[in-house]
Amino acid sequence: MQRKGNGLAIALIVIGAIMLMGILPHLIHGIFGILFPVLLVVLGYYGIKSGRKIIGWVVLFIGVMALISKLAWIIGPLLGIALVVWGISVLRGKRNRTY
Repeated sequence: MQRKGNGLAIALIVIGAIMLMGILPHLIHGIFGILFPVLLVVLGYYGIKSGRKIIGWVVLFIGVMALISKLAWIIGPLLGIALVVWGISVLRGKRNRTY
């Protein structure tokens, strides 16, 4: 039987279990590791739109560079897949040409 106030108790149990397993620091680090560069990108964009172009571009650039470094584990394989697909399309394009 589930009562109305059990949601808080279940949330506390889950958070406590995550803390005991030692996963919480990794989760927090992962979330804030991505959230901070995204925040810099947003603030840089806001700075550019509000007329503070120089500081906006600097903050935006720093945010984009930090975001690229955090997402390098996925950007590399995606770039590799894109290059393979592009190469295949180039080969197919050369076969279909008639001179």
